[in-house]
Amino acid sequence: MALSLYEWLWQPKFWLPPDITWEDMKESEDVFYPQPCDLLLSIPFALTLVVIRCAFERAIALPLSSKLGVRDKHRPKAQPNPILETFYSTRCKNPKEGELLSLAKQCDLTVRKVERWFRHRRNADRPSLSKKFCEACWRFTFYIIAFFTGLAVLYDKPWLWDHIECWTGYPQQPLLPSLFWYYMLELSFYCSLVFTLPFDVKRKDFWAQIVHHAATIFLISFSYCGNYIRIGTLVLVIHDASDCFLEPTKIFNYMKWKKTCDTLFVIFSAVFLISRLVVYPYTVLYNTYYYSMEIFEPFFGYYFVNTLLIILQLLHVFWSCLIIHMVYKLIIQGTMDKDMRSDTEESDKDEEREMIKEKEKNGITYFSNATSNNYIQRNGSEPLNNRTHLTNGHVKER
Repeated sequence: MALSLYEWLWQPKFWLPPDITWEDMKESEDVFYPQPCDLLLSIPFALTLVVIRCAFERAIALPLSSKLGVRDKHRPKAQPNPILETFYSTRCKNPKEGELLSLAKQCDLTVRKVERWFRHRRNADRPSLSKKFCEACWRFTFYIIAFFTGLAVLYDKPWLWDHIECWTGYPQQPLLPSLFWYYMLELSFYCSLVFTLPFDVKRKDFWAQIVHHAATIFLISFSYCGNYIRIGTLVLVIHDASDCFLEPTKIFNYMKWKKTCDTLFVIFSAVFLISRLVVYPYTVLYNTYYYSMEIFEPFFGYYFVNTLLIILQLLHVFWSCLIIHMVYKLIIQGTMDKDMRSDTEESDKDEEREMIKEKEKNGITYFSNATSNNYIQRNGSEPLNNRTHLTNGHVKER
């Protein structure tokens, strides 16, 4: 059964244009073509990158965060409570009002104390500022290396300047060693991100990240097997261009360098919107959808690779909406809004603000008792200091 599945999966009609078979893709002493088994090398390479990342964050990024003044907030620890801990781990991290009342009765605590316990427990699970800094440093280092590696590999390649060259002679386009190692570098990195996903900083677009990583890995793998190397290298360079500005923006944000952070964010936004909403659709989507049809007729691989590219484009649109909203806030309010993908840390003051808002809605207003004359004037009555107090406790009007 496994052999039958293998033979079915590698049918030429899935991977190659009509009238082309795997016999036409055989290697010789001077000509090399992508081999699917080469993709297995990405697994040990990805594990190697994970080890390098751990060493980099511990030996370089973490000490650098201390020197640059990145300090973690002091977080009150939630007191040990088996009942609340079990509910938090198995049921819900943010219980509703009815659940809070039930838990308060079980633990013999007030509802406010139970709410505070859950708030402190949620904060304990949130990543520290130094962790975010280390992750951003690692990704910035990789994206810089990958982007300039891509430029070095592609600057003398004809398809970088003339996109129709992506299909000249397809699929019989020999694989150059530089392209092979560039592909392995990128594929290994995205595989390593999948391996570390449970331990990385979780943001509100966590599932979008999973879809992005999966689509990217499938796209790189399929493009390698189908010898879409040329169009694949363009996709990788376009993506790395904007990421080179995103990570330093985060770094300066964690350092509290607001002006530098805002400036980099504007640059990142411009590069992202241009590269993902203009360059990518024209250079990649239009290229694969129209130009390729001048070389061969549509086949399964044509539809599949275009589907993956469109999924990436939809993610580009989703993230572009978030970025445009943040740029709008920056222009209108004069300060950059917090990353809407990030979880904000809760504090005890949040509870106090909520209580005040609730009381204001009910028409209850609190006034200060402290005045310079130590009196309170109620209902328009005469101030107490205008009266003379007698020893028998009566009050004599002046």
